[in-house]
Amino acid sequence: MIDLRAARSDPDAYRAALARRGAGEAFDELLAADERWRALVPRVDELRAKQKLPGKPTPEQLEELRGVKEELTALEAQLAELEAERDTALGRVPNLPHESAADGMSDEDAIVVREWGERGAEGPEHLELAGYDMERGAKISGARFGVIVGDAALLSLALYRLALDRLCAAGFTPVLPPVLVREEAMYGTGFFPSEKNDYYSVPEDGLYLVGTSEVPLIAMHLGEILETLPIRYCAYSSCFRRESGSAGRDTRGMFRVHQFQKVEMVAYVHPDESWDEHERLLEIEEPLVRELGLPYRVVNSAAGDLSAAAAKRYDIEAWFPSQQRYREITSCSNTTDFQARRSGIRYRADDKRLETPHTLNGTAVTDRWALAILENFGGEVPEGLREFGAPERVTP
Repeated sequence: MIDLRAARSDPDAYRAALARRGAGEAFDELLAADERWRALVPRVDELRAKQKLPGKPTPEQLEELRGVKEELTALEAQLAELEAERDTALGRVPNLPHESAADGMSDEDAIVVREWGERGAEGPEHLELAGYDMERGAKISGARFGVIVGDAALLSLALYRLALDRLCAAGFTPVLPPVLVREEAMYGTGFFPSEKNDYYSVPEDGLYLVGTSEVPLIAMHLGEILETLPIRYCAYSSCFRRESGSAGRDTRGMFRVHQFQKVEMVAYVHPDESWDEHERLLEIEEPLVRELGLPYRVVNSAAGDLSAAAAKRYDIEAWFPSQQRYREITSCSNTTDFQARRSGIRYRADDKRLETPHTLNGTAVTDRWALAILENFGGEVPEGLREFGAPERVTP
């Protein structure tokens, strides 16, 4: 969440920044709720002070105390209600976009940072090139679930292993996290309440299926005080999303499905180092794409297209010949202190004061990489994946 104390001291700057992502009204609602709560605090504090009398109270004082207690009880209930309203409003306000995040409200407003590789001519899509069984996936689980079979499965597994190998070499600690998490984990990472409808729940257990292992990697330190920074994790997990807003060609095949696999990076760093770390994550992602020879571009995402937690995001988009367009295969975001503040995570500074760290996340590999490889190379597999068990060529 944003720093409410800082927002009170410079509301105009916060309002202007949040307006870039269409959240100016939510910020004004927060300030109004906060003002209602703050207006009542002095009277409650005054009544609490009146209850502390030196010595034995007189009958007159006892009578006055009864009136004080009655008023205080009513006002404390009102104050708790106003505090809950303020906290709810605070939970709806997204992170401030960084000044270098692109202007605009959609992916069409993203700024191209650079391009690499040669874009191929239109060709067959992945369903024609490998074993993706959507029919049986639907029979098992419903629409937009698929079964990855044979060579396609080996290709995907090799991709995950390649990514984990490279990330461990870069100093990340590997993790196999739970994919069912409590609501606190989804709230702490900023996915709730803004995106709650996009996630599957298990109501009887109060659990949610994650859409990214970023969630458990942040929740691992929920409410903790970190003694050392930086901390860097990488995780492999299945991910689940309803993807209720997508339509059209994206719903064909395995491009946008309800369950997919991903290797994710998460870093906890000192606030002074987070923007360097953001560039470092991108510098880890790009060589992976180049190592496999995929044509791609890097884009700086528009402020209005950021997740609630992100202050800035880079996307890497690979070229998909069947669509004759670039599509996202990785992203990396700096969430500054937003997630750590919501999750109650702090670190012990050099002077022993407790401060809030910055957290960042980035995708190393998803199932979508295999689709890009198939379409760009016609079923041929990049040599670097063969040491991890991929076949030389993928056949249906």
